[in-house]
Amino acid sequence: MGIFSKFKGLFKHKPKVSEQITDLNKSKIEIKQKKFDQGLKKSSNILNESINQIAAKYRRLDDELIESIEETLLLFDIGTSATQKILQAIVDEIKYQNVTDPNLIKQIIVDKLFVYYIQDTDIDTNINLLPNTMNVILVTGVNGVGKTTSIAKLAHLYKSNNYKVCVIAADTFRAGAVAQLEIWANKIGVPIFKPQKSAQDPASVVYGGLDFAKKNNFDIVICDTSGRLQNKINLMNELKKIDGVIKRFDSNQPVESLLVIDATTGQSGIIQARAFNEVTKITGIVLTKMDSTAKGGIVLSIKDAFNLPVKFIGLGEGLEDLSSFDLEMFISGLTKGLEINER
Repeated sequence: MGIFSKFKGLFKHKPKVSEQITDLNKSKIEIKQKKFDQGLKKSSNILNESINQIAAKYRRLDDELIESIEETLLLFDIGTSATQKILQAIVDEIKYQNVTDPNLIKQIIVDKLFVYYIQDTDIDTNINLLPNTMNVILVTGVNGVGKTTSIAKLAHLYKSNNYKVCVIAADTFRAGAVAQLEIWANKIGVPIFKPQKSAQDPASVVYGGLDFAKKNNFDIVICDTSGRLQNKINLMNELKKIDGVIKRFDSNQPVESLLVIDATTGQSGIIQARAFNEVTKITGIVLTKMDSTAKGGIVLSIKDAFNLPVKFIGLGEGLEDLSSFDLEMFISGLTKGLEINER
């Protein structure tokens, strides 16, 4: 059985670029796969080396083998809870098949890793844009995760696909946040709605920005928010107020509430992000700096912590390096170079 054979029948929706953006032709698919391969190189090298070492030492299913697999999963940043579930599935499969072939050990480990991600999860990664209306995308995340840069990359992506886009600078708490977003907006060539006065209430900035966007018939409005966590009560009140303002314009908005997580911060980033998930309805994850970490298992940690799809993944620093998340490309990138024979 091949490495992808178990995945084909499990996709509820095949992960792909938002249907509203474009249908990728063969050339674009190949370019995107190369981005995944390059961006996941650090994670791929670590995972492949660890799995190959386990297979090379395999003689029988014993405590030493189980500990080696567990250590690999934990070092790959999968998280304790998910690790125990995946480990048990691997052990059960080895026992069931009475495995004697070391190559099959590698296949079972990879299969169980990603079957775990797929099962009981709606992995549709499409951004759900509504036709013939203004679509609001609310972006949240702690300071330092790449939230502003991600907003710029999203704006660039949608503008490149002929959407009329503007951004709202509603992070009035962090010094320099508005100026940073303005630099990006000017570089990309999209309008930015900024606070009209110092320390302006973020909700009033959002209201003004939505009014501006509606009057000027924008297709997509991307809204920045504060990333502070020092006072979660204030954060909760602020996000609720912003959400209420958006819903006054249209009860179907925001169409997406995206949470930005820095892949390099691992479990600590997930703990911080949990606070946002408690105070606002998150629809998907933007996973940044994936090219800078060797711990690609964070994708499974996110699934375990939030049961939410990763919708976009940062695979480099350029404006073009924010890609819609594609599980098949992700698996292919992580396992590139791992020799598993088709059976």
